[in-house]
Amino acid sequence: MDYRVDDKQLNASDFLSFVNQIWPGDYDVQRTQEALSRTINLTAYDGTKLIGCLRILSDGYYFGTITELLVLPEYQNKGVGSKLLQLAKANTPTMLYFGAQPGLEGFYEKNGCRKGMQSYTIEKKRK
Repeated sequence: MDYRVDDKQLNASDFLSFVNQIWPGDYDVQRTQEALSRTINLTAYDGTKLIGCLRILSDGYYFGTITELLVLPEYQNKGVGSKLLQLAKANTPTMLYFGAQPGLEGFYEKNGCRKGMQSYTIEKKRK
């Protein structure tokens, strides 16, 4: 596996090809590229295939959040997500706050993350 911190080579086409295997959707390529340019992208590759990605959104001083941690299903339970979390801890400019999908709390706790505040959402439809 090849892990990259702040992967500047990550492009929207490759990211969307990857994401659609986990979260199928009709995503806009240009808006996805803009979103990727605003985050610290930690990636995992098997050869040239993107198999995992963790994105950090941070103001660089007060606040940071993990927007998502995704690993292709066939690579889950092989340490990829744990390695991406370790890289996030080592390379974040701030403390990180994030939510976990129900049922995945054990994964984060196993990886040294402390349970914190309850999270809430304000939903907004994508345009």
